[in-house]
Amino acid sequence: MSTTADTTTTMLRAEGFSCPSCVNKIEKQVGRLDGVSSVKVHFASSRVEVAHDPSVATVDDLVAAIDKAGYKSAPSAF
Repeated sequence: MSTTADTTTTMLRAEGFSCPSCVNKIEKQVGRLDGVSSVKVHFASSRVEVAHDPSVATVDDLVAAIDKAGYKSAPSAF
């Protein structure tokens, strides 16, 4: 995957994950989306940082992917 000028970074706050394997589940599910170039879950702060092309993978798509992995999330300002 390549990073282009159309890539933005979105921070999401996720709820409900309690173990390191949850991190892998979220990273795998979100990473499958077209337009996503990287996913980093910050376990201690419950944040999910996603680099993506917003014209291909919207914030709603990211939230839906985390939901599909079994966790609730919402966009975060930090």
